[in-house]
Amino acid sequence: MTTITQEATPVHDPTREQAEAAARIRRRLRPLYVAAWFLGINFWVPVEKLFLSRIGFTAASIGLLAATYAAVVPFLEIPSGILADRWSRRGVLILANLALAGSALVGGLSTNVATYLVAALLLGAYFALQSGTLDSIIYDVLAEETGHSDGFAKEIGRLRLWEGVALVSSALAGGGLAALTSPRMTYFLTIPFVVLSIGALSRFTEPRLHRAGDALPLRNQVATTYRTIVQRGRLRPVIITMVLSALLLQMLLEFGPLWMVALAAPAILYGPQWAGLMSAVGLGGVLAGRITLTRPGILATVVAVMLACSLTLTTSHNPIVIIAAQVALALLLVAVGTLLTRLLHDEIPSSLRAGVSSGVGTLTWMAFLPFALAFGFLSKHSGVHAAAWMIVAANAATCACMLRLVLSRRPHAVPRPKSPPRTSDTLPSLAEAQC
Repeated sequence: MTTITQEATPVHDPTREQAEAAARIRRRLRPLYVAAWFLGINFWVPVEKLFLSRIGFTAASIGLLAATYAAVVPFLEIPSGILADRWSRRGVLILANLALAGSALVGGLSTNVATYLVAALLLGAYFALQSGTLDSIIYDVLAEETGHSDGFAKEIGRLRLWEGVALVSSALAGGGLAALTSPRMTYFLTIPFVVLSIGALSRFTEPRLHRAGDALPLRNQVATTYRTIVQRGRLRPVIITMVLSALLLQMLLEFGPLWMVALAAPAILYGPQWAGLMSAVGLGGVLAGRITLTRPGILATVVAVMLACSLTLTTSHNPIVIIAAQVALALLLVAVGTLLTRLLHDEIPSSLRAGVSSGVGTLTWMAFLPFALAFGFLSKHSGVHAAAWMIVAANAATCACMLRLVLSRRPHAVPRPKSPPRTSDTLPSLAEAQC
C-alpha cells in the first residue's frame, strides 16, 4: 500500500517575521553602534579652554577659533553628502573619523594659535563629512530589511544613546586625566578610540539602496540635490523646522556655560551642566521612539515645556534651575529633530538622501553664524539673560512651525495605499501635513 504525504503549508506569522527582521537589523547596525561609542570618547573636550589659555589664546582668538570650524562646515557638507550618495557612505564616515583623528593629533601638538586653527579646520571637516550620513545609513538599512521606515526613531535613538554614554563618561574622565597627566595628553589619548571606531566601521555591511539604479550624471545630481533643498513644496516646512530646532540645540551646546559664568556658579557645577547636555543628546533619540506628536496632549505638553524652558533662561538666577531648563530643552529638541529626520527621509529617494540631509546641516550652520554673533554681542552689552530672549523667539518659531506641520491637513490629500500596521508613530506624512 502506498502512502501519500503532503507538505504542511507554512503558517504566516507576522509577529515572528517582525522579530526576525528586528534581529537582522540589530546585527547589521551593531558595528555602527560600537563605532559611535568609540567616536564619543573625546577626553580633550572638557579641558580644551584650559589648554587654549596655555598656548596663547585670548577671548578674541577663541571666537576666531569657533568661526573657523563653523565657516568650513557649510562649504563641505553638501559636497560630502553627494560623495556619500555616489560612492560609499561607510567610506565617507571613515574619512570623517580620519579628519577627527588628525584634528586631535594637530591639536595635541599645537603650541600656538596658528597651529591650533589647523586643528579647527580638520574638526570642521569631520563635522561636514559625518553630517547626514549616519541617519541616511540607518534609514536605508531599515528600508532594505523591512521595506518601510518604522523603527527609525528607535534605532537612531539607540545609536545616540551609545554616543551619549561615551560623551558623558569621557567628559567626566577628561578632567581627571588632565589632572593626572596634562591637558595636552588628553588629545593624544583620544586618537586610539577614533582608530577603534574606524575598525568597527570596516566591519559594517553598507546598504546599497542608494546605488540600486543607474547613477545620475554628477551635474544632474548636484542640481537635483540643491533644487530639492531650496525649492518650494512639501519639504520646505520640514527643513525649516529642522533648521530651527538644530539651531537652538547648537546654541545651547555653544553658549550654555555662559549662564554659569554670569551667575558666578561654583566650578563644581560646570561638569554636571555639560554632562547633562550630553545626556540629553543621547536620551533625546530614545525619547523620540516613545512619543507620538500626532496626539494633541503629547504635542501640547512638548510645546509648553519647550516654551517654559526657554523663558526660564531669561529670568532664573538659580544655576540648578538653569541647568535643568537647558537639559530639558535640549532633550526635546533632539527628540523633535529625530522625528523630523524620518519625515525628511520618507520624502526623498535614497540616491539623494545623504546630500539633502547634509544640506539641512549646511543651512543650520549658515543660520547659526549670524545668530551666534548677535547673541554674543547682546550678551556682552546687556547680559546673557537679555540675550536669552533671542532663544525664546527662535523657540517660539520652532514650536509654531511644528504645530502647523502636525495639525494642518490638506483637505484634498490623495489617500495613501494600505500598508502593514506601523510599529511606531511619528509625525504625519507630508501628503497629509504642511507648514
